[in-house]
Amino acid sequence: MSGSFNQAVETDVLARARAGERAAQARLYEYFATSVHTLARRLLVKPELAEDALQDTFVEVMRGLSGFRGEAPVGMWIRRIAVNCCLMQLRSPWQRHRAALPPEDDVAPLGGGSGRGSEAWQDLLDVERALEELPQAARAVVWLHDVEGYTHDEIAQCMHATPSFSKSQLARAYARLRRWANPETDEKLCTPALNN
Repeated sequence: MSGSFNQAVETDVLARARAGERAAQARLYEYFATSVHTLARRLLVKPELAEDALQDTFVEVMRGLSGFRGEAPVGMWIRRIAVNCCLMQLRSPWQRHRAALPPEDDVAPLGGGSGRGSEAWQDLLDVERALEELPQAARAVVWLHDVEGYTHDEIAQCMHATPSFSKSQLARAYARLRRWANPETDEKLCTPALNN
């Protein structure tokens, strides 16, 4: 689960924000904008989509703030709204069309090093690229399950699917990531042993 969504918000800031005070609402935005943007960037990959999700999230937060009952910490409530906004973008026919278009920026092929930075930094960049190569639904399930700590039932509810959909997406994503990490092992597993 993202620790940044767990941060405490002063009771008076939340009360004033719920009452419609702009300065308190801006303060609430400052608390969580980076966390929402990071989550959106991981789920949606493209920076412009993450910006859209950030804006959509806080529009929904401000609309629903007066009805926020406080049954969960405000950060977890905002996280749920952010996830829903990201998933709505992934389900959008317009976004699926845009995802089919060629990428706008040049990204080195998977596993291709550029020689910059430390080996650990390069490994992180390679993992980021591998995640970007996953289909949108699989990437969203991996992020929600492994990083955000959602259960398959919760993911299914968010994606309007079944828990088995979430489980199968996760299994397929893991298989693709394993193939990316160990292409030689994958060739041995996938190629029938004809020379034995």
